[in-house]
Amino acid sequence: MSAPIRVLLADDQALVRGALAALLSLEEDLTVVAEVGRGDEVVPEARRSAPDVALLDVEMPGLDGIAATVALRAALPSCRVLVVTTFGRPGYLRRAMEAGANGFVVKDTPARQLAESVRRVHAGLRVVDPTLAAETLATGASPLTDRETAVLRAARAGGTVADLARALHLSEGTVRNHLSAAIGKTGGRNRADAVRIAEQNGWLLGD
Repeated sequence: MSAPIRVLLADDQALVRGALAALLSLEEDLTVVAEVGRGDEVVPEARRSAPDVALLDVEMPGLDGIAATVALRAALPSCRVLVVTTFGRPGYLRRAMEAGANGFVVKDTPARQLAESVRRVHAGLRVVDPTLAAETLATGASPLTDRETAVLRAARAGGTVADLARALHLSEGTVRNHLSAAIGKTGGRNRADAVRIAEQNGWLLGD
């Protein structure tokens, strides 16, 4: 029998991480060799534990799962990446694949199917949630510029245009222009609606 597939788990929710570890450990050909709760712990732990496959959450402190994927693929090219997330957002899938992930599935995937996804990724295949793949093709890439994205990210916390301008070191007029453009591109009714739509599509991931 060949050696079991070595798996690293990265998720900031300890209960979720523990549940995934327990489920995967039931499979004879899989062994969980490391668990971390932050994105910036992925590469150091991977260097130590030498996993074959890393299961990364998208939204983590330190580094998000997309940035952690980039860092891990650069540091350990032989380690394959399967993004496992609660947030099945089209923009996340697109960015994960562009970052070098080998697969993307949502956390409510049945345990047996998740284990099979690990095996398939380890074998060099791509694994993508089919519903999300269809949504991603339909949605397309983010229409927002980097600056419009930054303004919407800042707007998530609320505040006035003056507050946003101070936080971003921009003039109030520039902030208004970017907000107006972002509202138009997302099809939102107002600023809050534009933030909601961009969030749902996974266009606001990052700092």
